Amino acid sequence: MHLIQSPYRGIFFDLDGTLADTAPDLVAAANQLLIARKQAALPYEILRPRASAGARGLIAGAFGINPEHPDFSLLRDEFFTNYEKALLVNSVLFDGIDELLNQLDQAKLPWGIVTNKHERFTHPLTEGMGLRQRAASTVSGDTTPHAKPHPAPILHAAKLAKVDPTKGLYVGDDIRDIVAGKAAGMKTVAAAYGYCGCAEPPEAWGADFLVKTPQELMEIIFPGQP
Repeated sequence: MHLIQSPYRGIFFDLDGTLADTAPDLVAAANQLLIARKQAALPYEILRPRASAGARGLIAGAFGINPEHPDFSLLRDEFFTNYEKALLVNSVLFDGIDELLNQLDQAKLPWGIVTNKHERFTHPLTEGMGLRQRAASTVSGDTTPHAKPHPAPILHAAKLAKVDPTKGLYVGDDIRDIVAGKAAGMKTVAAAYGYCGCAEPPEAWGADFLVKTPQELMEIIFPGQP
């Protein structure tokens, strides 16, 4: 069978907002904090863009505080407890992602996951979604001494997948993903269908490519294919 050709030797993805739509469960964990304090839950649309920044972003959205605030640590730990108990309730792969990953597998093109999520959440989530079993590498925010935007996690993922970083492609929905991917020597893709919660729009991140759907990503990975 003729294998579909790609200019890349490995494809690496952010997790939340890129491969998987995890915002429903992340937002629910944040709203539990508000409800426990007799405050009204916030609309999903308000908190969704904060999901890429994890606990820090969601607590800032719900309570208007940053990590320097004296209450932040308590809220973060409670958020983690809430989330850990219910991280696979409404989280799903984005439409088109499963087909894309199937195509990568058929083309024998290794792919990996590089997320700032901690391993205690990454492992059960990716295993429950059937991702970790298929990925050539899965690297979390606490796998290496640094998290994105540092390039170390992406370089580690490439090493595990036996991929030359300069021949890799990194896809993410946050400016940190693009900064990290570029620093690792990879071409980068801004996933504009994701959460994109930072102040600058995806067009301003300096990515090599911008996609509005996973289907558009397929065209970048396998250019010129029918």
